[in-house]
Amino acid sequence: MTVHTLTIDGVERAGVEGQTVLEVARESGVEIPTLCHLDGLCDVGACRLCVVEVKGSSKLLPSCATAVAEGMEVTTDSKRLTAYRRTIIEMLFAERNHVCAVCVANNHCELQARAADLGLTHIELDTVNPALDVDASHERFAIDHNRCIMCTRCVRVCDEVEGAHTWDVMGRGLDARVVTDLGMPWGESTTCTGCGKCVQVCPTGAIFEKGRPIATTKVTRPYLPYLKTNSQEVSA
Repeated sequence: MTVHTLTIDGVERAGVEGQTVLEVARESGVEIPTLCHLDGLCDVGACRLCVVEVKGSSKLLPSCATAVAEGMEVTTDSKRLTAYRRTIIEMLFAERNHVCAVCVANNHCELQARAADLGLTHIELDTVNPALDVDASHERFAIDHNRCIMCTRCVRVCDEVEGAHTWDVMGRGLDARVVTDLGMPWGESTTCTGCGKCVQVCPTGAIFEKGRPIATTKVTRPYLPYLKTNSQEVSA
């Protein structure tokens, strides 16, 4: 097993071949904000919130999808990164209807938490707020597309863990949506097993269980306990 020595925020760290910058940083106690990442699921670099500066590259690189290399010099916290991350959060709030006060995930939302971490108190960008529906056709669950940030956690957990691949992405850009079974109502899905994994991994109030407050769900049902274990077994 090849071990690489690198520096993160000026401190020397070590990571093995195949590890990402995010993994090594978190193992070292360095927190990098994320939204689409979840231990145990493959990384897709969708939210771009975890970008870092790497010496020698003019681009900001997603730490969740950037493998460590010998001699790499990484910066995880700078004025440039803070400004970039604030803009990302602002764009997510501006793109769809995220009114926290009336959201089922208020005070239990990762998007809201990241905004608080960055000191974001208002949105300066023009809002888009497309007319999106709420699909409550499933007997137990519902999805409010107004709250979705397209992190694709639901798509990945349904495919990689449950093996149903009920969820997928349709459209591009502002028209992108997560859909069930090629766009049919969730309640008519022939592949959904009703396992609720998508509900558990959703970082906002987009996918929720009917009649159960998000606060209760988060406390009594933490992230699928075997996700991180599964991630470690795959890495080994």
